[in-house]
Formats: sequence, C-alpha cells, structure tokens
Amino acid sequence: MAGRAEPPDGGWGWMVVLSAFFQSALVFGVLRSFGVFFVEFVSAFEEQAARVSWIASIGIAVQQFGSPIGSALSTKFGPRPVVMTGGILAALGMLLASFATSLTHLYLSIGLLSGSGWALTFTPTLACLSRYFSRRRSLAMGLALTGVGLSSFAFAPLFQWLLNRFAWRGALLLVSALSCHLVACGALLRPLSLAEDSAVGGPRAQLTSLLHHGPFLRYTVALTLINTGYFIPYVHLVAHLQDLGWDPLPAAFLLSVAAISDLVGRVASGWLGDAVPGPVARLLMLWTTLTGVSLALFPVAQAPTALVVLAVAYGFTSGALTPVAFSVLPELVGTGRIYCGLGLVQMVESIGGLLGAPLSGYLRDVTGNYTASFMVAGAFLLVGSGVLITLPHFFSCFSAPTSRPQELVIEALDTKVSLPKEEGLGED
Repeated sequence: MAGRAEPPDGGWGWMVVLSAFFQSALVFGVLRSFGVFFVEFVSAFEEQAARVSWIASIGIAVQQFGSPIGSALSTKFGPRPVVMTGGILAALGMLLASFATSLTHLYLSIGLLSGSGWALTFTPTLACLSRYFSRRRSLAMGLALTGVGLSSFAFAPLFQWLLNRFAWRGALLLVSALSCHLVACGALLRPLSLAEDSAVGGPRAQLTSLLHHGPFLRYTVALTLINTGYFIPYVHLVAHLQDLGWDPLPAAFLLSVAAISDLVGRVASGWLGDAVPGPVARLLMLWTTLTGVSLALFPVAQAPTALVVLAVAYGFTSGALTPVAFSVLPELVGTGRIYCGLGLVQMVESIGGLLGAPLSGYLRDVTGNYTASFMVAGAFLLVGSGVLITLPHFFSCFSAPTSRPQELVIEALDTKVSLPKEEGLGED
C-alpha cells in the first residue's frame, strides 16, 4: 500500500484512471447496450415488456445495493482482490445466462450474479480513484468514465451484429468473454493510505456520521431520483424507435450516436468541473435539468432528424452529469470516508435503478406507447435537480475550501457521533 499525506493528483493515479476506464466500459457500457437484447428476450420468452425490463433493473439495483459490501471488503482487503473477484462473477453470470430457458434464469444469472460482480468492481474502483486526485478530480473522473461512452458506441451495433450472427445465446457467451477483462482491470489497482484516514474512525463511526449529515442525505435523495429516469433510453429507446417503424440496426445505431455525444460530454464536464469557479453541484444541477428536458421531448419527436438531435443532446448532458456527480461526494464527506459514502449512495439510489425500467415498461403496456414512459423519466430528473439546489454553498461565487469536509470529520469524531444533532454532522 502506497502512503501519502495528501492525494498525489497523478502518478499511479493515471493507471487507476485507465483501470476505471475499462471497468466503466465493461459494466455500464454493457448495461447501456442491453436494450438491443430487450426485443429478443420479449420475442424468445413471449413475455410482456415490463417483465423483461426487470432483467436490466435487477442488475442495476444489485450493482448499486451491493456497493456497500464492495466498499467494506475493499476497506478490509484492498480494492485489488475485491475487483478481480467481481470480474469473475460478472463473466460467470453472462455465461450461465446463455443457457437460460426462462426469465427467472435471466433474473438470477444476469440480474443477481453479474450484478453482484459489478457491485464488487465499479464502486471500489471509483472510490480508489477519488483518493488519488484532489485538484484534478473532476477531470480524472471524466476521463475514466469516457469508457462508458466509447463502449456504448461500439457495443450497441456490435451486440446487434452478434444477435444477427449467433442469436442471443451465442451473443451472451461473447459478452461473458468480454467481462473476463474486469479481472485484469482489478490487478491495476493499488490502495493508497492518506493521512486523513486515521481521523475518520472505523466503518461504523463513518456510517453513523454520514446518516446524521444533512447535505449527504439530501444528495443521496437527489441521485436516487436522477437514477430512476437516467437509464430509460438505454433500455427502451430501441423498442420505441421500432414502434415508430425503424429497423433494428438503425435503431441500435442511434444509441451509438448518443454514446459519441456522451463521450464528449464526460470529458467537457470533467474539464469544466475543475476549471469553472463555484461548487461542482451547480454544474450537476445544470446537466441534470437539461437531461430531464431532453428525455421528456423524445415522445414529441417523430422525424428522424429530430430524434438524432435529441439523441445527441441527451447523450451529451447525461454523460456530462456523471463525472461531476462523483466529484461532488468527496467535497461533501471528504476522501477519508469516500469508500463508505460512495457505497451508501450507490445502495440507496439502487431503488431508482430497480424501479425505473419496470415502471417505464408498465406505462408502455398500459398506454400502448412510450410517451408516458419518457415523460415520467424526465420528470424524475427535474425533481432531482431541484433537490440539488438545497446543498451547502450552492449559490456561492466560489467553491468551498477543499479542507472543509476533513475538518467536519475530525470535529464529528472529537464530539462523538452520539451527541445531539446540533453538535454533530447533522448541522448543515
């Protein structure tokens, strides 16, 4: 374990960025492109859209709900063995899914098993990355998460080609082979010991202080609302376009257009997060609002040109909100509590990931189209952006000093977490 007084803002951190880049591609790139399998599963198992939607939703929910487990194991054993184990589970789940004979098998293999593997890979890696950077954290996050955009651009048409060539069972076997590369990504992680770690206490003390931290709780609620509508286009956009008369391959290619824009948005947002004065939460609110508006406009667009423009707008804004969403959390809770904080946020926001796609599918089954599905998804993001306004220093002209979260941690531990709310972290 490398020991540093402060985050090095570089060094081996760039290798961690590389690892996070490929991990984000192999986790969320696969999830975002899974809408290509959606139509095949509906046809193969002759099930309603709402029931098939649970496959991706369970995977997202397990990944996020199991994040505290990955965080706790990483705190005890380090992120490297935990992430490598997660890669094995993710690949095994896809392998078993290729032999499925019912939706229940897919729920268990992709949703539960692969979702558990994703829980052990994604959160520990981003938490490790947050500890390597301070001044350039948003840029590092943006570069790491561009893997999602690049892989979405490549995976959507690739998966459609694999489906046409090998059917869905053969395609899942090849996705399993891709997922094995998560093991190599985990081998690149090197845990970092910071001077701040001795001041934050054990996992129980960190958890108790976070549960009494008002800004952290409000931020968690905001991300849960955002997460409810965020993934809807990647699950149902292909099906929506086919309802409009599009062929499967052009519909899948539109996801690739959104992925290219997503890639540009992540890099641009990461650079702006470090360059623009003011709290990062303000940028997050801006991108979230624009994403919600673009989602709500999808049912209105009918012409191919309008749909392409909306896909570009959605891809850019949804990609832009991701790196700043992960950069806000260390500013709220400090890098010493980032494993616990990020794991807890991911667990709570799994409620949104679990309910979003099935709710969208249910609205499709009830109304016969995806108009209500996309509008409700956009509404969830707009409400979440409203909650972000309540975060501390949101209307400040400049960012709060980066040492403030660490000072709050030390004060909380000095005054004991069992003290009344007005003496602890519950005070905003």
